[in-house]
Amino acid sequence: MSMHSLLLVTAQAAESSMNLLGVHLVAAILFAVVGILVLFASLWIMEKLTPFSIVKEIEEDHNQALATIVGAIVLGISVIIAAAILG
Repeated sequence: MSMHSLLLVTAQAAESSMNLLGVHLVAAILFAVVGILVLFASLWIMEKLTPFSIVKEIEEDHNQALATIVGAIVLGISVIIAAAILG
């Protein structure tokens, strides 16, 4: 194998790995955006389904128990979204 063909193969491998890196980077950003949108949509649905305002209860009334429950729900939904993305 000549030096020229070896350099050509190396250049093609580097270009291929950069293209692959770009594809994976775009996919990671896309999945991150979709995951964040799904998380916010689930929080919005949870706010609409409750007979009281979650934001008012936590911010104004300082309802520690509700804040803990909502935090646990957010963590649970985040784990589900992450598992769905990882597939």
